[in-house]
Amino acid sequence: MSGHGSSSGASAAPRPTLTVFDAVAMIVGIVIGVGIFKAPSIVAGNVGTPSAFIAVWLIGGAISLIGALCYAELGSSHPNAGGEYYFLSRAYGDWLGFLFAWARMTVIQTGAIAAIAFVFADYATTLMPLGKHSSPLYAGLAVIGVTALNVVGTTQSKWVQNVLTTALALTVIAVIVGGLGASPAEAASAPGPAKSGAWFSGLALIFVLLTYGGWNEAAYLTAEMRDTKRNIVRALMIGIVVITSLYVLLNVAYLNALGLSAMEESKAVAADLMRATWGEGGAWLLSIVVVSAALSTLNATIFTGARTNYALGRDFAIFSALGRWSEQASAPVNALLAQGAIALALVLLASFTPDGFQTMVAYTAPAFWLFFMLTAVSLFLLRRQAPINADPFRVPFYPVTPLLFVGACAFMLYSSFSYAMSLDPGSIGAIIGICMVFSGVPVLFWARWRANSKG
Repeated sequence: MSGHGSSSGASAAPRPTLTVFDAVAMIVGIVIGVGIFKAPSIVAGNVGTPSAFIAVWLIGGAISLIGALCYAELGSSHPNAGGEYYFLSRAYGDWLGFLFAWARMTVIQTGAIAAIAFVFADYATTLMPLGKHSSPLYAGLAVIGVTALNVVGTTQSKWVQNVLTTALALTVIAVIVGGLGASPAEAASAPGPAKSGAWFSGLALIFVLLTYGGWNEAAYLTAEMRDTKRNIVRALMIGIVVITSLYVLLNVAYLNALGLSAMEESKAVAADLMRATWGEGGAWLLSIVVVSAALSTLNATIFTGARTNYALGRDFAIFSALGRWSEQASAPVNALLAQGAIALALVLLASFTPDGFQTMVAYTAPAFWLFFMLTAVSLFLLRRQAPINADPFRVPFYPVTPLLFVGACAFMLYSSFSYAMSLDPGSIGAIIGICMVFSGVPVLFWARWRANSKG
């Protein structure tokens, strides 16, 4: 097992340098990604009325807020750079920490990489189509290209990331202004088609909460925040209120300019809105920004995913090949290559289905919500242990608040299974995803057997 980096890790520890503003900027930057330019059209197809369409985005914000309160207690009581991996290992034992890391490597993070690649592909196709298989081709090229960039050791510099995040924020504002200033679409005021007699389905919430996803990454900031007890709560609350406000305004703009039916038919809803309000030039400009932002998000996801796989290699001898650090590239090359190969296989799998993005959501969602639910339950278990912080933040209205979050996660886990099974050829993605998570059990037994036989 490689020892590179151990000396620096022993001499240096994360210092509390992050302010509330820094943390809010990070949370908003992580959450508001390319999903908001793809998911609304799928949500529109799974609600009964325009008012239900807006309500489901408000519900998504409320669930995120409740979850954030739970994470604020976990992060305040047990600040650790390991985030959820640490919470799960401390609450349940190392075995669940291993399964979480395994699921992240084979399903959650790699599935997210493939899903982001398909959002990039759908918008790139509006700029320059590559024929019948344009989306899978673009998605595959994006995974290969960005992985190669990281393997070489060339990661996008901080200012490029900041420029792209700023451009993305300005684009969101431009779409809101364009959509709200447009003449209302006739379809927006017409009643939407009935969707299984329900006001909205669990499927609508899956894609809404997908676009809210990422606020939980604040758990990884707790070791570096000043006055963690108060500031983690402030950062999460402010961040989610800002995100919810922007999402609701953006979706009101979509609804006003296009209407529910036109949104449902769209493959690139924001580009269609810009085309309707500012013409072909506006659609082109937006597609270029979304394509750039998707590559930026892809780069960040590939970068962080490889680091967690590297940590898995450092902690478990059977994955020691992943735990080797390339001094020349200043990157975990083996971890990057393994992650890239899995993500590329997922792109190939999804290319045989009608919508690669939806198939990847079906592949990742059950595993994501399972571990999210287990993290929520860990709050009850960790309350029995002495907190690292002497005076941590406590969730208000305990145990009602965490029980609500556990219930929401359980509902989303059920909905993601139901959704996955409802996809005709796409259900294979979910079945493989579930099998991949459970395949970690024999791998864990093998890892323990190897460790014991050598011990």
